[in-house]
Amino acid sequence: MTSRGGSSHIGAALSIADILAVLYGSVMKHDPKSPRWEERDRFILSKGHAGAAVYATLAESGYFPVGDLARHYEDGSVLSGHVSHKGIPGVELSTGSLGHGLGVGTGIAKALKLAGQAPRVYVLASDGECDEGTLWEAALFAQHHGLDNLTLIVDYNKIQSLAPIAETLALEPFRQKWESFNWAVTEVDGHDHAALAAAFAGLPAVPGKPTAIIAHTVKGKGVSFMENTVLWHYRTARGEEFDRALAELEGGRR
Repeated sequence: MTSRGGSSHIGAALSIADILAVLYGSVMKHDPKSPRWEERDRFILSKGHAGAAVYATLAESGYFPVGDLARHYEDGSVLSGHVSHKGIPGVELSTGSLGHGLGVGTGIAKALKLAGQAPRVYVLASDGECDEGTLWEAALFAQHHGLDNLTLIVDYNKIQSLAPIAETLALEPFRQKWESFNWAVTEVDGHDHAALAAAFAGLPAVPGKPTAIIAHTVKGKGVSFMENTVLWHYRTARGEEFDRALAELEGGRR
């Protein structure tokens, strides 16, 4: 998808692929035949630049034909580079400007609580967007209102747009920051399906508190020359790089 359309952010997409597979495959209540089902769990990709991974997940889940993915990032295509809800069944919110997904997710979670409804809200954010003050405002609101129907998953691959997190704006001690905001915190290998499923099965981690799942991931997971490399935040794989990447991913599936 990203190679054909000439888009970027493949490293960011690969780091969350396992998280999405578990959420949509065995955790969330959702119905591809009825995308606006009232009892559905809500999912928001706050790191909207990794939208290719969400589009692929939705297509593989039956929301729209897999063949439609061929138009990703083309002129006039609804499958834009940053995830968009316009014309895409299953997408709750268009995102791209970082730091806002948790705020919207918090508002949805609060509304569900007020309505006495059971669905859960899942927000997947990048570690880099934890630089944003709006995210921490939402974190304060969520714990104040006891939104234990809200789960934030942080894609902690430790690399943001141009440099490692530690060089740009260090987040450590990261777990303690969330705990000091009165959130329940779970840390997990973000590529271990069993560990992810167990973390989601235990929600809420603490009744009365929102949960932050810190998912330790690898940027560019599954492609040796992309893993843990800043270059693949923006670079597009083509030619020999594309062939090699696809071969490694297909080999990994076997």
